[in-house]
Amino acid sequence: MNRVVGQDDLLLVTLDTLRFDVAQELAEAGRIPHLARHLPGGRWEKRHAPGSFTYASHQAIFAGFLPTPASPGPHPRLFAARFGGSETTADGTFVYDTPDLVSGLATAGYRTVCVGGVGFFNQRGALGSVLPGMFQESHWEPEFGVTSPTSFEEQIGRAEQVIAGLPAEQRLFLFVNVSVLHQPNWFHLPGATRETGDSRATHAAALTHVDRHIGRLFAAASSRRRCFTIVCSDHGTAYGDDGWSGHRLGHETVWTVPYAHFFLEPGATR
Repeated sequence: MNRVVGQDDLLLVTLDTLRFDVAQELAEAGRIPHLARHLPGGRWEKRHAPGSFTYASHQAIFAGFLPTPASPGPHPRLFAARFGGSETTADGTFVYDTPDLVSGLATAGYRTVCVGGVGFFNQRGALGSVLPGMFQESHWEPEFGVTSPTSFEEQIGRAEQVIAGLPAEQRLFLFVNVSVLHQPNWFHLPGATRETGDSRATHAAALTHVDRHIGRLFAAASSRRRCFTIVCSDHGTAYGDDGWSGHRLGHETVWTVPYAHFFLEPGATR
């Protein structure tokens, strides 16, 4: 990462609540082709979330603790605050002297921009201002939130505006919290209704919706230079698995998440 930071733009996309099993099934079935073309071997990497709900997980991610590979470690990290005794800080780790990655990248000359999605990014109260407050520039509108069927398209539109307005020489760290997967998501599956509610099937339909549009985001993020990109879930969610529903709980469906990182070369197509 020391050869990346300072040269490339950075994009971090969290697909809020996306389950690993659903993500992998759709990749293998060819139902998310725009995402799958960037996954090594067309498959997601299986990882463990650093938290069981959005706030906790993003606090950890912004401190440099990305989802951890689901195998015995230690696993060297891409980013880490300088911390004596750290066993996951390696020669290739980008080390910063600030409390979090966002301010560390700002110190390294990046413009840090947040395009929020779920309520923890809505800036409508003290709690909803903590995470977006880490960034130099933060955006949230009701149209970006969980109740909007077109939230992702609206978020991409804002990201395109931000990127178009930057000086060519300005490096960018863009973070997008995608709210589409989060409940309610029933409106993404034809035939589903508010009464039938959310399910594993509507969750999958929401991911195919993301895939149809994410090429626009990738094209914008790589429009100025090469862009190092991380796409992952912050945590999963249960749909009646073993009697469990939702997240902020210790079920396997919540702790196991999909992860990928890759380079978008300049001028990536939609």
